[in-house]
Amino acid sequence: MSYSKPNFFFNPKDEKGRYEYELYFKLDELFPQVSSGIVTMGDNFIIDEKEEKLINRISDFLNNEYTDVQLKNKYGLGKNYPKWINDNKAEISKIEKKATVISFRPFDNRFTVFDNKLLWRWRYEVMSQIINKDNLSLLVTKAHRDSSFAHSFITNKISEAIYLSSKSGSNAMNLPLYLYPEEGSSTRIPNLDPKIVADIAKAIGLRFTNEKEDTAGTFAPIDILDYIYAVLHSPTYRETYKEFLKIDFPRVPYPSDAVTFWQLVSLGGELRQIHLLESPKLATQIKALSLGYPISGDNSVTRKMIKASVGFEPDEVDSSIGKVWLNDTQYFTNVPRVAWEFYIGGYQPAQKWLKDRRERTLDHHDIKHYLNIIASLSLTNELVQQIDNINVVG
Repeated sequence: MSYSKPNFFFNPKDEKGRYEYELYFKLDELFPQVSSGIVTMGDNFIIDEKEEKLINRISDFLNNEYTDVQLKNKYGLGKNYPKWINDNKAEISKIEKKATVISFRPFDNRFTVFDNKLLWRWRYEVMSQIINKDNLSLLVTKAHRDSSFAHSFITNKISEAIYLSSKSGSNAMNLPLYLYPEEGSSTRIPNLDPKIVADIAKAIGLRFTNEKEDTAGTFAPIDILDYIYAVLHSPTYRETYKEFLKIDFPRVPYPSDAVTFWQLVSLGGELRQIHLLESPKLATQIKALSLGYPISGDNSVTRKMIKASVGFEPDEVDSSIGKVWLNDTQYFTNVPRVAWEFYIGGYQPAQKWLKDRRERTLDHHDIKHYLNIIASLSLTNELVQQIDNINVVG
């Protein structure tokens, strides 16, 4: 067995493509300001789907005397968190109880209070560049322990550490597109390494601008982000470099020419809007797939999503689509199997979103949101095939 630098693996690795891969630019070098997501140590206490429930829970804590053990048992908290918030109780009482939205899991936004007396690790240096700012953050893993690389997503909100995977060592890293040097100012600068940007500009023969312009012959930070986002979703890229993507930040090939660059920018931009659930194509896709929720009832989620209590039931004629059951009477119709099984990071969002709401009752906003998740995942599957038609890998 041979051991190669710099990792000296004990198990044999497929080193094919390593030389060309190491010529690509590394994402944590392109984005100088990088941070892991927020670590709470107490999701059941400081994160909730409902803003009112979150604020009431904090008020209950402040208005009552709970021992560390009582807090731990009541909310299923991490080992040191109950003592920590009890010790900080006087300071917590001074905090403005104002909730903010947090990207908790793919397509699953919730509420938290952004304060370091309540959040174990609030990652202020980077998260302060996102919260209440006009900004985007690319989410990737520095390393992962899932079966394959699917660890790339986008957010315009603060995010949680295990957003992309619950497995140890697979934390979601936040790469904000812009930085705001002065608090309260609307002036921003790209969080991009000038040398790598210059090399990209030279490769495609375009002039870089800090903000998007209509001027011909220019490109901007959002274009670089969309280009990267397309590459990271290429099935060929993911398969070719799967061994390297397990152990460090992704490396992305320099664009070969302006035509290829703009093709990938266009597809990456579509993906970004679809994943942020901002694309008008979602409504069109829901209609095209004939997605529906035809049976009235109490909208309670009781299915366990296991063999004895199935979530997805294939259609008898066309097994590529099926029903997704909430309970024994209510279901979503014409759900593509590919959307049901689709992975983002270590999660299958169409399944996880429902599993996380078991024994709860969905409202009409939840039902609409779930239809958008299915539409987004099915559109993603279509777009990644289009990306793969472009020669992403040399």
